[in-house]
Amino acid sequence: MTETTAASPLTRITSRVHFSAAHRLHSDSHDAEWNRRVFGKCNNPHGHGHTYVLDVTVEGPVDPVTGWVMDFSDLKRIVTERVVKACDCRNLNVDVPYLLGVNPTAENLAVAFWRQLAGEVAPARLVRLELHETERNKVVYTGGAAPAPAPRG
Repeated sequence: MTETTAASPLTRITSRVHFSAAHRLHSDSHDAEWNRRVFGKCNNPHGHGHTYVLDVTVEGPVDPVTGWVMDFSDLKRIVTERVVKACDCRNLNVDVPYLLGVNPTAENLAVAFWRQLAGEVAPARLVRLELHETERNKVVYTGGAAPAPAPRG
């Protein structure tokens, strides 16, 4: 890739992928009644499924030779290799090594997917993941962490 100049415009591109997977929301640190009450139908012992939509946005300077931040096909390939192949037609609780021990809420999935992708999109920089669990429910993650709670007292 050709070096960019300080005057190169900073832009973002987004690639969208789909995958279908099953999961069960459950916390081993609580009893069955608590899990049923908190997670409701999502605590079905046999799990339930979704067709997820994942939008992955990266940012970077526009290369003066190619005219792009990164090749869309490279971005889609990376997301497919790191997320779709691992998760599609799988049970997220037991079949995906990087999700073992993670309660697969949409929020936790977005964070886990971020960790799988962040170092893989150079020369661009991962700036946003949008995970749609249903047509009406989605999570947006931008890589940040919550601030530490203020001390009490």
